[in-house]
Amino acid sequence: MQRVLLSLSLLASAAFGVLAADELKIDVTVPVECDRKTQKGDKIDVHYRGTLLSNGQEFDASYNRGTPFSFKLGGGMVIKGWDEGLLDMCIGEKRTLTVPPNYGYGQRAMGPIPAGSTLIFETELMGIDGVPKPDPIVYKSATDSAASTVSEAAEEATEKVSGKIASVVSEAAEVVKTMVADTDDTQEHNEL
Repeated sequence: MQRVLLSLSLLASAAFGVLAADELKIDVTVPVECDRKTQKGDKIDVHYRGTLLSNGQEFDASYNRGTPFSFKLGGGMVIKGWDEGLLDMCIGEKRTLTVPPNYGYGQRAMGPIPAGSTLIFETELMGIDGVPKPDPIVYKSATDSAASTVSEAAEEATEKVSGKIASVVSEAAEVVKTMVADTDDTQEHNEL
């Protein structure tokens, strides 16, 4: 029984490490206060710089062209990491998105981006179509923002990871039950 519990514990630890590496990471680097945040369906304008996590090489940047990139948020026009990572964002806010392959281009190469790459995007929301740009933009204090960002991120990560780990552990428990039942059939029961 101890061996079974140890196996389940190791399996859960491994699952946690794999799941954490497969999650989109959103860091708010310049927090902004606003009444209207980005929502699915918004046409937004975003400045960005994209680099490879593996070596820091820049592969694209709208800043170099002097024009933000425009697209419909949540419409599948961009990688999943952008459709999810740029939600609930205020005009003027800056975020760094760490986009694992399953939220980016997966196992296919895309121009200068090798297959299976984790991407880093420095992003800045320049505008939301139909929403006036605030004048002035109100920046949050770093301490307020850091505390709320850490708290929100921790809550969200805990929910996601605990649900996935529970699922993996449940599957593993079923496998262990089957293994124990199979080995139980072949053992002799010498009762007193």
